Amino acid sequence: MNNVKCFRHKASLTQVQLAQACGVTRQTIYLIEVGKYNPTIALCQKICHALNTALNSLFGTNE
Repeated sequence: MNNVKCFRHKASLTQVQLAQACGVTRQTIYLIEVGKYNPTIALCQKICHALNTALNSLFGTNE
């Protein structure tokens, strides 16, 4: 599971806005949020930059 949706909401961004900032489609963001798509490291970095957060905050484990 990941925290993309939570951080996206905190940043007051829609899926479309985040997708545009990352150069992907809204469907890609949706699939990442529901855990049906594993993004590349490059895309993860773009998402982190757009949401102003660290990689482990978005995709880290909760151990």
